[in-house]
Amino acid sequence: MSTHCNGHKESPCSGDIRKGKPRWLKKRMPKGGDCRRVTRLLSEAGLHTVCQEASCPNMFECFEKNTATFMILGANCTRNCRFCNVTSNPPMPVDPDEPQRVADTVLKLNLTYVVVTSVTRDDLPDGGASHFAHVIRAIKQAGQGIRVEVLIPDFQGDLKALEIVADAEPDVINHNIETVRGLYAKVRPQARYQRSLDLIQNVATHFPGLPAKSGIMVGLGETKEELRSTFQDLYDHGCNILTVGQYLQPARDHLRVEKFYTPEEFEQLQRMAREIGFQQVASGPFVRSSYNAGTLFETLEGAG
Repeated sequence: MSTHCNGHKESPCSGDIRKGKPRWLKKRMPKGGDCRRVTRLLSEAGLHTVCQEASCPNMFECFEKNTATFMILGANCTRNCRFCNVTSNPPMPVDPDEPQRVADTVLKLNLTYVVVTSVTRDDLPDGGASHFAHVIRAIKQAGQGIRVEVLIPDFQGDLKALEIVADAEPDVINHNIETVRGLYAKVRPQARYQRSLDLIQNVATHFPGLPAKSGIMVGLGETKEELRSTFQDLYDHGCNILTVGQYLQPARDHLRVEKFYTPEEFEQLQRMAREIGFQQVASGPFVRSSYNAGTLFETLEGAG
């Protein structure tokens, strides 16, 4: 066990880790008509969603609301982060028809706010940036007024790749920091904490007016002090919107949950982030980077 877990060994929730999820993490799994309709449309279009690939706990809730986060560039990732349920296998060829299929499905679902993410594609010269740009433009051309948020990988620090995405005029650029600096070697061995911060800063510096967003998981063994430091780092590097959610172990070969944060502790983390300066924060057990993304953006836009 990492030394970063020491602050959580005496948590009153620690027994729940052995017994299973605590009561506040038990969620109804609706399977109504809207959910089946979204699933069918995605299947017919040959599209992937991070909702399905990453086993998101909000998947059925979002499907019932006719919303989904599209995952482009295939379902196989070139990295193998120990928290992630997305498959790490040889990557798929880039599908040139995918942007239009995403745009067509957005129209069929009557979406006004769309989140687009991807697996990490270190095998591609631009990390998949040009494909992101094609998808953004296809969606924007498909319907007037559709907002597009992109949740991008780090592109190995390539500023040109970031420029390609930003030039397509997304409404939000999201890049998840995922965890605190001290846990990167354990949780994200192929990523770099400072590289992710630099990406956020590059959005703020080179594309002023374009909101930068990031998200972090808790429950991997971090301390409250490390979380405060990470929140401060993100804010100092120009992050506008922050999401904080509970890490859930996808399968036995993934990192175990070191702590289940209570709803009250998530409220404390939200207050902490606001004290640092964040105006837009979503913090809760079921919060994920794209959960209620449109609401967070609209509130930020209204505040501006």
